[in-house]
Amino acid sequence: MKKPRTLFATTILVAAASVYSAFAQPIPQFSTTSLNIGIHLIKAEVASNEVEREYGLMFREKMAANEGMLFIFEKPQVVCMWMKNTLLPLSVAFIDNNGKIINIENMMAQTTDSHCSKKPAQFALEMNQGWFKTKSIQPDTPIEGLPHIN
Repeated sequence: MKKPRTLFATTILVAAASVYSAFAQPIPQFSTTSLNIGIHLIKAEVASNEVEREYGLMFREKMAANEGMLFIFEKPQVVCMWMKNTLLPLSVAFIDNNGKIINIENMMAQTTDSHCSKKPAQFALEMNQGWFKTKSIQPDTPIEGLPHIN
């Protein structure tokens, strides 16, 4: 019986260490921006550097209906997103450098499945899962209010 208890105790310690290390890192302070897709207004937190993009919406337990996170990339590129340590199911719209949606993908909470842009993207906008669908927003829809990238 000692081996199962030891294994259980070790598993608990490893899990606790993982949670501690995630929270030991400072949470980025995200700026916000206003975006609109047609008549739909969005308050988006902005992840514009590597640290902010890596942290994203991890550990969030809720997000208001018209809030999201805008990821900005230095140059257009095929980008992939995943949901490790993300507690909310999300939808992500990949956006080109002209501000048009390339594709929209649904992502399940706490998974490491990759969800990628079908073409080079300059931005990615994460919203609560199903947000784009309920608003009838599809690829080629323009998004206004995106920052200008040189």
